[in-house]
Amino acid sequence: MWWNKVIFGWSAYHVVLWFLTYSILGWIVESIYMSICNRKITNRGFTKGPMCPIYGFGALTVFFLLRPYSDNPVRLFFMGMFLATALEFITARIMQRIFGEIWWDYREKPFNYRGIICLESSVAWGFYTVGLFLFLHNLVVNMVDCVPLLAGKIIGSIILVLYMIDFMIAMYREKKDDLPDRVTEWRDNLLERFTRE
Repeated sequence: MWWNKVIFGWSAYHVVLWFLTYSILGWIVESIYMSICNRKITNRGFTKGPMCPIYGFGALTVFFLLRPYSDNPVRLFFMGMFLATALEFITARIMQRIFGEIWWDYREKPFNYRGIICLESSVAWGFYTVGLFLFLHNLVVNMVDCVPLLAGKIIGSIILVLYMIDFMIAMYREKKDDLPDRVTEWRDNLLERFTRE
């Protein structure tokens, strides 16, 4: 079973559940922060569900790549700052290409580059990296380890499937105007057939 495969020295089970936990925690923190800033409830995810996978990818990329430096907080701070900023920049470029827009804007912040990255956020990434190694990753590991193995596999599988469905629906909504006419006709015919039955 794929749950037992080894990724960077850990079972896929642990890596996937860590990823899901970071993605959900990232969504919670960012949605709360933006809701306070906007003075209204704000969902910071691309999908309807409570997940921001960029936090899962970011946290695990930083953890796996910078783990050898975890005993040196100063080096960890600067390496985390540069690595996370690079991830933020790459993510923005991918979003620009796929969606034609970027979901954040740092143009009002000092020392920014085209509103995509800025010094303030880079420094914050450095502190987040140190916090990740000091306490956050241990917290996530303990949360995952509290879940019985079978329950974790079932819950993890359900969350992954629901997220993929949610993502495909969100992607369709975002890109439906760019679909060829053939696909739109096929969709309309399918919907018409289901409504007739």
